[in-house]
Amino acid sequence: MSTETVTIEKLGAQGDGIASSAGGPVYVPFSLPGETVAIARVKSQGTIMSITTPSPDRQEPPCRHFGPDGVNGTCGGCTLQHMADAPYRAFKRQLVIDALKSKGLTPEVGEIVPARPGERRRVVFAARKTERDMLIGFNQAESHHIVAIEECPISSAGIIARLPAIRAIAASLATSAEPFRVAVLETLSGLDISVDDVKKLSDPQRRKAIETALSLRGIARVSLNGEILVEPSKPMVEFGGVQVSPPPGGFTQATKPAEQAMAELVTAHAGKSKRIADLFAGSGTFSLRLARIGRVHAVEAEAKALAALDHAARNTQGLKPVTVEKRDLFRRPLMTQEFKPYDVVVFDPPRAGAEFQCQELARSGVKKIVAVSCNPLTLARDLAILVEGGYRITQVTPIDQFLWTSHVEVVATLEK
Repeated sequence: MSTETVTIEKLGAQGDGIASSAGGPVYVPFSLPGETVAIARVKSQGTIMSITTPSPDRQEPPCRHFGPDGVNGTCGGCTLQHMADAPYRAFKRQLVIDALKSKGLTPEVGEIVPARPGERRRVVFAARKTERDMLIGFNQAESHHIVAIEECPISSAGIIARLPAIRAIAASLATSAEPFRVAVLETLSGLDISVDDVKKLSDPQRRKAIETALSLRGIARVSLNGEILVEPSKPMVEFGGVQVSPPPGGFTQATKPAEQAMAELVTAHAGKSKRIADLFAGSGTFSLRLARIGRVHAVEAEAKALAALDHAARNTQGLKPVTVEKRDLFRRPLMTQEFKPYDVVVFDPPRAGAEFQCQELARSGVKKIVAVSCNPLTLARDLAILVEGGYRITQVTPIDQFLWTSHVEVVATLEK
């Protein structure tokens, strides 16, 4: 380890400050461009010891778990609480511009749709039982150390108010001192708690966990490793006025405002289309809204998510017909000829993107496409494939869903 003073030149894609040195770039978490900082350096990583020249963009972090000085944050949930709103949003928008530019794409990128504190309805906690306590919190960056939290400004008030209940349920399920995951979704009927990475429970442990959950208010469901343990009230979320009960641990957008912003862009581009394909459809975030416009074919690999979508569509009046297809689009993408019936195609893949699917889609005659992505780099690759196939990017909108992190969502619309 060495100690040296460096000047931060820019932020990297993960939100770390980057300084130049004779040995190459040095990555310094919790620093900002223009700052002169004294660091303890190990290879290419620097830890701030003190700030000689702070940036005017530096702000007091709103959460005590981030770190009292806004320099050496302890909680690993956020990385950019020390950055003022305007430059923070500009940084995220620039990530999208740079990713597109790396593939030769230069469309106009709109202003970012901002995220605000208290919006997160889905949070994944790290948990571990110790001799004295039940830890619920987040892993410190680059560490297995769990920082137990008592507050969390990004999370909904409904989740934070029930932290004691979440902790009690986690304690009833902990079978060893090994860490595990607790995913919490705030639904219309209470918290949906999904616990993973815990070994099989004995019958007495199972009974105790069920009794614990039933004794607590505001708990809709508790599941363990994908199996429902107890469901006092079926957890329900709403997609454009359609109520859906997602499977345990199933994917939902992390905030309702971000989901709504995405959905408005998707439905606006679909216009009055009569036949719509929704790929990587999940439990119907977009499919069920699009079914108010035209006939929808929803394709998804996860059977339980697809069943939730299908059940909601069948039990909601006023929707156009919705058909569903269980299909792994990474292994078996829709082929070019299969797109013939559709006026518009929507796709919202995981972080890996939809490379092979876009290769088939690029050769199709579909007039409109909406690409939704949580990874600007794979989105840029996929859009480049579609542009090469004759599509024109008409709109790119960044959406901030994961406040004070480097993650950014994007909705891009295309026409042929």
